Amino acid sequence: MGDSSDSVSVDMETISVAGKEHLVKTGRGSVSVVVFGDQDKPALITYPDLALNYMSCFQGVFFCPEAFSLLLHNFCIYHISPPGHELGAAVMSLDDPVLSVDDLADQIAEVLDYFGLGKVMCMGVTAGAYVLTLFAIKYTRRVMGLMLISPLCQAPSWTEWLCNKVMTNLLYFCGMCSLVKELLLLRYFSKEVRGSVEVPESDVVQACRRLLGERQSPNVLRFLEAINERPDITKGLRKLQCRSLIFVGENSPFHSEALHMTSKLDRRFSALVEVQACGSMVTEEQPDAMLIPLEYFLMGFGFYRPSKCSVSPRSPLSPTSISPELFSPESMGLKLKPIKTRMSGEV
Repeated sequence: MGDSSDSVSVDMETISVAGKEHLVKTGRGSVSVVVFGDQDKPALITYPDLALNYMSCFQGVFFCPEAFSLLLHNFCIYHISPPGHELGAAVMSLDDPVLSVDDLADQIAEVLDYFGLGKVMCMGVTAGAYVLTLFAIKYTRRVMGLMLISPLCQAPSWTEWLCNKVMTNLLYFCGMCSLVKELLLLRYFSKEVRGSVEVPESDVVQACRRLLGERQSPNVLRFLEAINERPDITKGLRKLQCRSLIFVGENSPFHSEALHMTSKLDRRFSALVEVQACGSMVTEEQPDAMLIPLEYFLMGFGFYRPSKCSVSPRSPLSPTSISPELFSPESMGLKLKPIKTRMSGEV
């Protein structure tokens, strides 16, 4: 456990982002966990999508001052990286176990034991959302709530399976080549930010492309194979005993998957937010669109924004842009009904 020197002070003008990395040894190999904040606070764990870590998957939402202050005010953040995906990771040894998605979920339980954590809040993106959902199904009493971005719950479709197989072969024979990067960027982002002949790539896509170049292809290959062999966990969704908030970009290749998952969850304890003109990685492409839904969702648990914070004028969601009738006190405390958000060019 860290001491107070590892805590993160939140200020609307200047935000400290110094975290402490822990290499946690588990029965399924070592895993990197970067801890931000006061460890006496409730825990929020994150898990990124394929080939990403917290810097490339959650930086957007955690560097959005309002969302960052909301989360750091209420939680200590534990960023869990898939094995071999942490910053500066070496190529995994052939002696390291090849993990299934079940192993990855069990590994999370061991991480929680290491830090002495009980119930946690979870935030995951796509493949990471699948792992956290599986963890919540297997360890129902250890999950307070799920915040899932473009999540998966079914076995891969033929289209996804084939694309993943192509990436598998490319990673094996060519490493993290330009074609693999393009396939991954298609997975993460909408065409609006990926650019075209006339329009350059956005800064966030360029940064992600650079970070992908730092990944060790054998490590990415292991995670990809685990995700491509994932089982359908739809039936297990009814076993969930926690509240769930799902975000999905309307241009995400996993949009229908998120709608399917939402339809199988208990509607009394779940909500869907569709973000227009956005790909899978809402956390990076349109993090401001997450702010108000996150705030209302967390209110149901008794978590609130620091009183000194106000809604950003840059946010596409201000309290006045959401009709009051969309939020009614029910068993969630405040229930979010399905809504769509739009990034306005006038904002």
